[in-house]
Amino acid sequence: MARRPAKEKNLSDAGRKPDPVGNRILAGLSRKEYARIGPDLQHVTLTPGQVLYEPGSTMQWAYFLGTAIVSILSQAEDGTSIEVSLVGSEGVIGIPIVLRSLALPYRIVVQGAGTAWRMKADVLRKEFDRCGPLHKLLLHYVHTLIVHLSQSSACNRFHTTRQRLCRWLLSSQDLSGSNELRSTQEFLSQMLGVNRGSANQAAGSLQKAGLIRYRRGRITILNRSGLETGACECYRIIRSECDRFFRS
Repeated sequence: MARRPAKEKNLSDAGRKPDPVGNRILAGLSRKEYARIGPDLQHVTLTPGQVLYEPGSTMQWAYFLGTAIVSILSQAEDGTSIEVSLVGSEGVIGIPIVLRSLALPYRIVVQGAGTAWRMKADVLRKEFDRCGPLHKLLLHYVHTLIVHLSQSSACNRFHTTRQRLCRWLLSSQDLSGSNELRSTQEFLSQMLGVNRGSANQAAGSLQKAGLIRYRRGRITILNRSGLETGACECYRIIRSECDRFFRS
């Protein structure tokens, strides 16, 4: 079961649009359409490490992410995990709801603290069935999510831990908008699907090259262009597909 977010409030102004750092799907709605669904949205604050859903649990809420960053993790029977998707302000946690599957086989954990707009599952399903603007935006996002999941699968199979760490750092910076990222050794190894030694070795390699500074659970990006050079092509493929979605 998901833990209750630390803070929440109902949207009091039905005509209010998400602020500039809000969710890009909701921001794609017209003011009139947003005003119509506004009363069904709750503004919540998510905390690092907060588990939104465990594998097989029923999705009671959809989360349109704002400043929060969420990791979708695939877990093996032995408890090890690997990140299959990183979601931020460009996306929503809750696609299985509109696809008539309230459960999913992934663990969904908050990576970066921040805000989100949440909507009850039955309300989102009804909105999707109206086949209006939100329906179209969600279908576009489903496509980008499929691309992300497929590319992550190929990336985890063919690319080195160092390349994947570069990709992960770039994606995390894109979503957070900050050069400062928080990540423990354990969390970093989970994201990459490797043991702590391999994760530390990859991070140490980037630090030695002057691309990052890594100490006490804090990663500072020092040379973004260097990370872009070191990352595999998966970062560019996923990023360009997401950008194309928001230009369409």
